[in-house]
Amino acid sequence: MTILGFAALSSYKSLTLRIQNDMLCRRAKSAQSMTRAIIIDTDPSVDDAVAILLALGSPAELELLAITTVAGNAPLALTTRNALKTLELAGRVDIPVYAGAAGPLSGALRTAEHVHGDSGLDGYDLPEPSVRAAPGFAPDKIVELVMARPPGDVTLCAIAPLTNIALALASAPELASRLREIAIFGGARREGGNITPAAEFNLFVDPDAAHQVLSSGANVTLIPLDCSHRALTSTPRLDALRAIGTGVAEALFHLLTFNKGFHERRHGSDGAPLHDPLTVAYLLKPELFSGRRIAVAVERDSPLTRGMSVMDWWGVTPSAPNALVLTDVDADAYFALLFERIAALG
Repeated sequence: MTILGFAALSSYKSLTLRIQNDMLCRRAKSAQSMTRAIIIDTDPSVDDAVAILLALGSPAELELLAITTVAGNAPLALTTRNALKTLELAGRVDIPVYAGAAGPLSGALRTAEHVHGDSGLDGYDLPEPSVRAAPGFAPDKIVELVMARPPGDVTLCAIAPLTNIALALASAPELASRLREIAIFGGARREGGNITPAAEFNLFVDPDAAHQVLSSGANVTLIPLDCSHRALTSTPRLDALRAIGTGVAEALFHLLTFNKGFHERRHGSDGAPLHDPLTVAYLLKPELFSGRRIAVAVERDSPLTRGMSVMDWWGVTPSAPNALVLTDVDADAYFALLFERIAALG
C-alpha cells in the first residue's frame, strides 16, 4: 500500500470511529433522558404494593402516570384504599389513584383474603391515606391518559384481574396499537394454578377480560407463575430487606413476613413467590428474564379449568403468537434491584 493510500485508510478509519462514538454518545444521552411512562393497574396486596414502590424508586427510568384499581385480591373499596396507603407510605400522594371495576365482566367476584388477610394487606399498620381516590372511572382514565400522549409512549403494568384493561380496550379499540406494551403478571405454563389446580388467580377471576386483552393485537408480555416461583421471599432475603433500615423497608419486611407465613403453612417453603414486581423489574432490566413469543389462550367456559392459560410453547397449532411469555428470571439480581430501589425511597 502506498503512503497516500495508507493515509486515506487511516483517515477513513478515524472518521468511522468518530461517527460510531458520536452515535453511541447520542444513544446513551437519549437513554439517560428518556423515561418510560407507565400506568399500574392493580388490586393491592403486598406484592402489588412492592411493585408500586419499585416503580416509585426508579424515577430515572419510569414515570408513574397513575394507579388504577380493580377488585381482585379484595373488594374494590379495599384495593383502592390499599393503593392510597402504599402511596402514603412512599410520600407520593401526588400520584392519582382511579377506582375501576368492582367485579369481573361476567360471573361473581372471587377474592383472596384467605391469603392476604381481611384488609387485603394485613401484616403491618400502614399510614392512613391523607387523600382520596381521584374522580373518574379507571378504564376511562386509562384511555384518556394513553390518548393524551404520543403513540407508543405509555406502558400498562397489569398486575390484577384484567377487567379494567378489557373495558378500556372495548371502549377504544385503537388503544391496542397506541400502547407501547402491556406487561401482565398472570397465567402459568407448567406450574398449575394457585387458586384452582388449573388456573392462576388473576386470569381465573376474569378469564373473559384476559381473552379480550390477549386477542386485542396489543404488544403483550406475560409473566406467569413459572417465573415468580423462582423468586421467593426467603428468610435471608427478608433479613437483607430489613437491614436497609428505612421506614419503607421495615413496613415491607412485616407485610412480606405475613405473606410468607401463609406459604410456609400451606406449602412448607421458605418464602412466598414475589409475583407482581416482576412486571416492573422487567421494564427496568429485561435482560434478567428469558422466554419466548408464543400463542396464549385462556379457558373461559369449563368449570373445571376456568382461567387456565393454554400456552403453545412448541408451536403445535396454527395460532399466531400473541404474547412474549417470560418463564425464567435471575432471582438474585431481581431482589438486588428491588432492594436498591426500595433503599432509594428513604
